[in-house]
Amino acid sequence: MFKVLNVVDGIGWCGTKEQTYLISKYLAEKGVESHLAISFQYKLMVDKLKNSKVKIHFFEDYRGGISRFNPFNIWRLKKIIEENDYDFIIAHSSHAFDYVRFVYPFLRKKPKIIALRRSNFFPNIFSRKFKFSIADKIVVTSCKVAEEFRKRGFFPEKITCISSGIELSRFNPKPELKEEVRQELGVKENEYFFINVANWQPWRKGQEVILKALQLLPFRNFKMVFVGLGTDSKEAKDTFKKYGLDNNCIGLGFRNDVDRLLQGADLFLFGSFSEGIAGALLQAMATGRIVISTAAGGIPEYLKDGINGFIVDIGDYEGMARKIQEALSLSPEKRKEIVENAINTAKRYSIEHTVNKYIELFKELSR
Repeated sequence: MFKVLNVVDGIGWCGTKEQTYLISKYLAEKGVESHLAISFQYKLMVDKLKNSKVKIHFFEDYRGGISRFNPFNIWRLKKIIEENDYDFIIAHSSHAFDYVRFVYPFLRKKPKIIALRRSNFFPNIFSRKFKFSIADKIVVTSCKVAEEFRKRGFFPEKITCISSGIELSRFNPKPELKEEVRQELGVKENEYFFINVANWQPWRKGQEVILKALQLLPFRNFKMVFVGLGTDSKEAKDTFKKYGLDNNCIGLGFRNDVDRLLQGADLFLFGSFSEGIAGALLQAMATGRIVISTAAGGIPEYLKDGINGFIVDIGDYEGMARKIQEALSLSPEKRKEIVENAINTAKRYSIEHTVNKYIELFKELSR
């Protein structure tokens, strides 16, 4: 079987980090010798993988964005690669790929390089010429985005689509938790409970699109819960107040129990401007939530308006406000139909399916 090094930079948690964790873990469970190169400060990733078969290496002394220009970080990664004789290296983020690119010319034996593109941002000319030119394959997590990249001439012969995956064993309906979660968060009996899961990045994740939509609603008997790094920050709280929603909005910050928190929600709201496949949205669908999202990146591949959720144009907060009211007015029969369709859609995006696709890619590159 193959020997693979997964490389990721930085600390914290986001969709990229979660996919790195899942892919590393499930590759090992499938019999691949799966290693992971991370920063010395990344205790959270170490804790999550402590009972797995993944071998962890430390290479990055993380000091923010400038870390990838530290020659000692590059030297440590080079040493890890040379000592372990990998078949493949997967660069899970843009900055992780920077490290791999800096190391690449100095490797005596060069493993096959797989680079990830997890958003629909088109790489600039420097990235295209300097970085992606060395990749043997470029994995794009949205097939819609992959096709757009091919049409724009972004190494069409190297691009392959492998969607991100979710843990269906973790994200599935648990109606018995609904009241428990609502009580914990102080949601009253006559209030709706809306939720968003994304790190606080309004410029990308569109939290203000959601707030503008909520501001237009003709009622205020709701609680809007934001989950993710920075959602409990002063900036987030000031933004809630800016829209006159400080009494309605709660920022919980990073939480390990997102699967549990989702169980209490009436609606999952997503206002993103840029996405690959949007794992958080699929997780919500898998738990049986009614979702309302912008049509960012690869989301329209699977989210169909009125069929398994609701979708609006990017930035369309007025449309989101209308969809919220429509979703809350659904008949029990229609709501059940949408929920069942959402769950069935999410089942197509299991992490097991994703990892099987990576193993097929390894076989293809080995031939």
